[in-house]
Amino acid sequence: MTPPSFSRRPVLAGIAAVAAMIAAPALAAPAIGKTAPAFTAVDSTGKSRALSEFKGKTVVLEWTNDGCPYVQKHYKAEAMQELQKSAAADGVVWLSIISSAPGKQGYKTAAEANTWKTDTGAAPAAILLDPKGEVGRAYAAKTTPHMYIVNPAGTLVYMGGIDDKNSADPATLQGAKNYVVAALADMKAGRAVAQPVSAPYGCSVKY
Repeated sequence: MTPPSFSRRPVLAGIAAVAAMIAAPALAAPAIGKTAPAFTAVDSTGKSRALSEFKGKTVVLEWTNDGCPYVQKHYKAEAMQELQKSAAADGVVWLSIISSAPGKQGYKTAAEANTWKTDTGAAPAAILLDPKGEVGRAYAAKTTPHMYIVNPAGTLVYMGGIDDKNSADPATLQGAKNYVVAALADMKAGRAVAQPVSAPYGCSVKY
């Protein structure tokens, strides 16, 4: 009796797919109280920067997109610039990250990022260019702005929105609770961050 014929291709394809899933490194979601995801990215001056180089310092990560009205709310009022300068005065390293892909809203070349920094008076320690979205995805960054704070030990202590006013209207800056300001104040006073997580708001990151 002739055994029934069947194709081995679907079976082999299924095995290969499972093997690929097992072999592919899964990105662990960033979590409060855990080590912040490591990354390396080139900044707008062409220098390679790594999170590890700032160990021993508090680091703020700010996802930005100058075409986003929610980002414009903070920059046109110069609220973001003042916060960047205030943080720097306390020894905090502020890194602005552009994860927009080429051709998408907010994408910038190094020269364009430097021009934007000059024109707005932005004052981060560096602007990191992340056109492939690798850093953004490692942090599960969803919006612009989306904020994260890493303590001197390299632990993530805050992630979420910059404040509690989900609006692009600059008038809402008045009376807003700025979660980044509050978290940095807690850290400066030696306290645990009272509100380590909040809902991010703004435009979607343009991966």
